[in-house]
Amino acid sequence: MNVRTEIIAGITTFLTMAYILAVNPNIMGDIGMDKGAIFTTTAIISMFSTLIMALYARLPFALAPGMGLNAFFAYTVCTKMGYDWSFALTAVLIEGVAFIILTETNLRDAIVNAIPASIRNAIGPGIGLYIAFIGLKNGGVIASSSATFVTLGTITSGPGLLSIIGLVLTGTLLILNVRGALLLGILGTTLIGLPMGLTTFGGVAGLPPSIAPIAFKFDFTHVFTVDMLIVVLTFLFIDMFDTIGTLVGVSTKAGMLRNGQVPHLKRAFMADAVGTTIGSMMGSSAIATYVESASGVAQGGRSGLTAFTTAVCFAVALIFAPLFLSIPGSATCPVLVIVGLFMLSPIRDIDLDDYSESLPAFICLVLMPLTYSISDGILIGIISYVVLNLLGGKRRKLTPTMYVLVVLFILKYVFIG
Repeated sequence: MNVRTEIIAGITTFLTMAYILAVNPNIMGDIGMDKGAIFTTTAIISMFSTLIMALYARLPFALAPGMGLNAFFAYTVCTKMGYDWSFALTAVLIEGVAFIILTETNLRDAIVNAIPASIRNAIGPGIGLYIAFIGLKNGGVIASSSATFVTLGTITSGPGLLSIIGLVLTGTLLILNVRGALLLGILGTTLIGLPMGLTTFGGVAGLPPSIAPIAFKFDFTHVFTVDMLIVVLTFLFIDMFDTIGTLVGVSTKAGMLRNGQVPHLKRAFMADAVGTTIGSMMGSSAIATYVESASGVAQGGRSGLTAFTTAVCFAVALIFAPLFLSIPGSATCPVLVIVGLFMLSPIRDIDLDDYSESLPAFICLVLMPLTYSISDGILIGIISYVVLNLLGGKRRKLTPTMYVLVVLFILKYVFIG
């Protein structure tokens, strides 16, 4: 192990995922959560979870509140379903505990295998389109329309123009392979917003805000409801698929597999599960292993020292709360669009010529942005998979677990909506 290489790799990973420190407060702030508290919680739980990965799993992967998971938390559970954010935090707590149990008992694989591969490969891209839609909406690039539901917003002035400038700037940095392109794009767009009157500068450094407004704010009133079950399962599905996809994908590219397996896989899952559980207590949405860890691995990171370095960077970032909280929605819009692009890659693994696989996958994918709901996309995708394969004479592809899930999901729509 080369210590210098591992440290540089850890810093590289941080630079490619530090955008979460700006994006997460903006997303969670949309539902009334204290943005300052969210920033502090995001930095602390990212540091804590990544330290577990470094010291327990000894792998070069970093963790933070997951993109897609935070969008589901804010825009599906709270905005569309109408629940308070304390309900969503309770769901994250339950999901975290369930994730720990599933990991410890090895039932995790049974859950993952219960979802058809084509649907699993559609979930990430669907979330990507959903996140991009949210970014464009929050950035003023698209707007509501009574005639067509959505339309192009004002992009010649105001937030819409700044979002377009930011997208061009960030995209150019990305194409030029500039290290930390997303973070630099956010900061550059924020600076451009100053003369436009769209950025309110609050300073560079200072003490991090208290997490008291959001910590331990649980609501157990609806624990035994169908809605809670659906929300917990959705968090669990997204969390597990994100994590296993990242771990396997990055490890494969880096040549880190041992006998075809990710080393210390169970410990890596436990880092994610424990991070999610502790994070919910601090007021965070669910934690995920970040695919941006691939940037550090590409720099030669192979051990827990890489993750440890990234964790230290998150700790240092705590003192820059005023800077990150000055970032407007238009500056995070480009990152949401680009992260949406990053999440499209699993489409390549869907057999588009086999309509028994591709049609349900497409339904799952397209319904997420169009219904403004990740959970509806997943549930209807699974329902359509079972129904289409059942009627298409391909019953052998269906498992008893699939039938059970479909009955539960149909009952949910019939009696709850």
